Amino acid sequence: MRLTVLGGGGFRLPLVYGALLGDRTEGRITRLVLHDVDAGRLGAVARVLADQAAGVPDAPEVTLTTDLDEALRGADFVFSAIRVGGLEGRAADERIALAEGVLGQETVGAGGIAYGLRTVPVAEEIARRTARLAPGAWVINFTNPAGLVTEAMSRHLGDRAIGICDSPVGLGRRVARTLGIDPETAWFDYAGLNHLGWLRGVRSAGRDELPRLLADRELLGSFEEGRLFGADWLQSLGAIPNEYLHYYYFNRETVRAYRDAERTRGAFLREQQGRFYQEMERPGAPALETWDRTRAEREATYMAHNREAAGAGERAASDLESGGYEKVALALMGAIAQDRRTTLILNVRNRGALAPLDADAVVEVPCLVDANGAHPVSVAPLPGHATGLVCAVKAVEREVLAAAESGSRERAVAAFALHPLVDSVAVARRLVDAYSAAHPGLGYLR
Repeated sequence: MRLTVLGGGGFRLPLVYGALLGDRTEGRITRLVLHDVDAGRLGAVARVLADQAAGVPDAPEVTLTTDLDEALRGADFVFSAIRVGGLEGRAADERIALAEGVLGQETVGAGGIAYGLRTVPVAEEIARRTARLAPGAWVINFTNPAGLVTEAMSRHLGDRAIGICDSPVGLGRRVARTLGIDPETAWFDYAGLNHLGWLRGVRSAGRDELPRLLADRELLGSFEEGRLFGADWLQSLGAIPNEYLHYYYFNRETVRAYRDAERTRGAFLREQQGRFYQEMERPGAPALETWDRTRAEREATYMAHNREAAGAGERAASDLESGGYEKVALALMGAIAQDRRTTLILNVRNRGALAPLDADAVVEVPCLVDANGAHPVSVAPLPGHATGLVCAVKAVEREVLAAAESGSRERAVAAFALHPLVDSVAVARRLVDAYSAAHPGLGYLR
């Protein structure tokens, strides 16, 4: 089986390769093609992969290319992990939004809209070329904003475009661990959009164990989301929100923490990863050791501004393990390629699973996966407050898609103005002007 990774020079790629190295099942990935527009980054990551593969028998063969068509031809799976504009673009997204007093996070609010506006046209071109050059391939999207980008790609690839995210998986694991439940055997009642979902139930041995957690304030304070949101708010909601909902529920405090910080998350990662890639230019640099040290620092500082705003302190050692998006990708590919039926929380076209969204809206819900792809499981409607938020954000995503398709500046303004975290049409217009000036990729807006 051949896997092509777009954005193959990305920092997190060794996580994917590590998962592939540990896969010894029949029909596993035997060839990995890495594509990136930056040959230097490709070379740096290839050095890390070579260290990972040392001494591993039958390690997947790795091929590097900067030619997109070459990368796509013959692919069984395409893993999209591109970052249009790089970390420099992310840092600009954050800086411009914060100057207007609104959130600049890369997937939520103004920053997410800016990132989506410059990413959707590129993702759609990739989807069109994939449909032409590798019509039998399955596209697994991790490019942010993941739900929006997956919906854009699905317009050309249908159900062969599937989005993944490690956030709901990590949430489920943390909650299951807190309850003393094996996460591999539990059923997680989770529903919403990417980075906008709620865990509403954890079923084990035929019983929902989440009420037990919500009733125990001590247990609620023992894991990441409990410390982030606080026991009182979780008990009021009757559910455990995805950590990204902290940007909505505590927006003022988070924006203040971002503005008071010495540097934003994007600026930190730009500098941190810049040092890594620069170090990899030295022939004698220990590639895997350098990468692993950089990754550990990245994980430890994840959502640091939110924890500061919440007074949650440093991340606990038990919370440093991510949801493992590479494991989700491997499980998804194995289920499709070998008909190894499994259940995963994925971003897929709704097809009636979550009311009141339409059939083509990409949602994040549990899916049954087999050789025919991912099939969303119908879930109970969200409560009114959550439904309202989901519908509002989906409307914003649709405005982004319309702006990307038409090149309309006014549709882009509408996307910003209609977002719950942007409080003025005048601010929305200034944001479009500032982002257009900062990003050449938004030159299509007229």
